[in-house]
Amino acid sequence: MVSIMAKSSFKQIQIGGVVTCVPALEKCIDDEVDLFGGNEKQIARLKKTIGLDRRRVVESGTTAADLCEAAARRLLNATSLEPEAIDAVIFVTQTPDYSQPCNAAVLHGRLDLPKSCAALDVNLGCSGYVYGLWLAHMMVSVGGCERVLLLAGDTISRIVNPRDRSVAPLFGDGGSATLIQRSKCESVAWFSLETDGKGFDALIVPAGGQRTPSSAETQVEVTDEGGNVRSAENLFMNGAGIFNFSITEEPKAVRDLVEYAGLDLDAVDYFVFHQSNRYILSNIAKRLKIDLAKVPMRTVERYGNQSSASIPSALCGELQDVLCGAETQRVLLSGFGVGLSWASVILDMAKLPICEIIESAPSE
Repeated sequence: MVSIMAKSSFKQIQIGGVVTCVPALEKCIDDEVDLFGGNEKQIARLKKTIGLDRRRVVESGTTAADLCEAAARRLLNATSLEPEAIDAVIFVTQTPDYSQPCNAAVLHGRLDLPKSCAALDVNLGCSGYVYGLWLAHMMVSVGGCERVLLLAGDTISRIVNPRDRSVAPLFGDGGSATLIQRSKCESVAWFSLETDGKGFDALIVPAGGQRTPSSAETQVEVTDEGGNVRSAENLFMNGAGIFNFSITEEPKAVRDLVEYAGLDLDAVDYFVFHQSNRYILSNIAKRLKIDLAKVPMRTVERYGNQSSASIPSALCGELQDVLCGAETQRVLLSGFGVGLSWASVILDMAKLPICEIIESAPSE
């Protein structure tokens, strides 16, 4: 491992498969015209510019752990790995089943992983998948692990108010499982991790934690000047602030990482960003002057903004054929959002035994 401040690189480690699980229940913004006061033109405009359309949301009783368990079982089966082969499990989520114990411990038991397997949660959202990849690479690099199972998933639909049109039509749910393993390949993975905690309140659930515990007062719904209804226990997003942060920091972070890797933008085959919305993604691409054909951005239209699961969902839903093919693809993955935090990685991917999206079974 080579490290320079928040940047680091790793050799002889590769991704051995990716599976994303989405809920069976689909919602469409066209069916929510009442949320926008019956303004069908506004809905058409949101679909065209931002990319809001359909999203997958969990039913009552289904959690991120359930989605990630289904993805993990499919991944282990496709790679012919027994549970004993996993040395560590990392669970990235901001919607855990319990405040304690951690989701990683819960899934450790449900997947029948060995007692020698380390298990920990990472409380990150949109940047969390790349942070999780970095941690997994670290675990393999120091010699203690041969294989790490990275689970990343969120059920953000459970914490948004359905009458908050600023966020309700945007967020979907998903869970993913990724295998990171030691390899004889000589390709390098380059990482960059960054944070601006001064912007922590731009994307936040203000109440329900230890700072402001849940109470009758925090559950009271209020209507803001834009007509959005939410309580202090619902997700709040400063849309303009998040947009400005994204288009300011992301292009710079991508350029810095490419320079650190000794490459140029043309050397990257695909740029897979956190699937926030089409408007943000297209703006980032234009500022980087990269070909839009290299930037998957249909995932958010199909499944919604899936937080930590959005990057693996884009890999499985839009790049499945090329990543399972024989030709090596140099891919830049970059997540950005809640924290505020952002993280990017450049790595090579090829011949994946599995890279697919599956559906969770609908509840009876």
